[in-house]
Amino acid sequence: MNYVRTGMLMAGLTALFLAVGYLLGGSSGMLIALIFAAGTNLFSYWNSDRLALAAHNAQEVDERSAPELYGMVRELAARANMPMPRVYLIHEDQPNAFATGRNPENAAVAATTGILRTLTYEELSGVMAHELAHIKNHDTLTMTITATFAGAISSLVTFGMFFGSRDNRPNLIVQLLLSILAPMAAALIQMAISRSREYEADRLGGRICGNPVWLADALAKIAAGVQHNPSETAEAHPATAHLFIINPLTGGGMDNLFSTHPDTGNRIAALMEQARAMGLGRSPATPGFTGQATSGPWGSTGFGGEPPRQPGPWG
Repeated sequence: MNYVRTGMLMAGLTALFLAVGYLLGGSSGMLIALIFAAGTNLFSYWNSDRLALAAHNAQEVDERSAPELYGMVRELAARANMPMPRVYLIHEDQPNAFATGRNPENAAVAATTGILRTLTYEELSGVMAHELAHIKNHDTLTMTITATFAGAISSLVTFGMFFGSRDNRPNLIVQLLLSILAPMAAALIQMAISRSREYEADRLGGRICGNPVWLADALAKIAAGVQHNPSETAEAHPATAHLFIINPLTGGGMDNLFSTHPDTGNRIAALMEQARAMGLGRSPATPGFTGQATSGPWGSTGFGGEPPRQPGPWG
């Protein structure tokens, strides 16, 4: 149902884009809108990953500079039967992470240094599994296209109001309504697509890492950390907020029309239900995920067959 809903929302976004073009310039305006959409999407298809990573000053790491993080991603990618993505670090105190790229063969995952200090090794494996799920499901491309459409609609309205033909230009009231309602409608559709994809990435990420409880515990810690650690970089680039596992601007938000992410509590509840369906749960005697480390796919004691680890920093 998430895929069907995403397809319907993408169709609605395309129809909205063409409708705005038609209202601003008739059939010729709709044709210009279509060409504009094709051009912006072509650009974003090839450059979305570089733009997102550059916006957050992400630095690529490898097996020598970040051996444990790189090894974790490699092992999770193998479990998910997908190519190894590039791995990046963002020097930010806010705990967060995101994935980007046009397809699994050209993808990247990025984690902040704050998330390495905040989460345990197992919890971070849940986060990285969530990001790999986005890549595997081609969500990174979908979200790039929707973000591009949403921004292009605003640009199209502005261009039509100031540079469109006077003969085809609608009256002033229609222009004002378009300038307010069209970008708002585009943003709502973009947010709805983002929310539906987050639930699916949580579900698949829980399966990839082997224990949805790890991801549930990570989400709770990240949400709390975001509230106490504002990100100046994210504030300067709000268009990238939907990429992160938790909204870096607000740390969550209600599960409603105006949020880019589902409510964190709802996501945790869904993951805990998934864990119960898998026969997993949290040990009442041990706080956090550590009571269930034996349920993971990496041996009898924890991730990679090692005892459960404390929060970072680590390589």
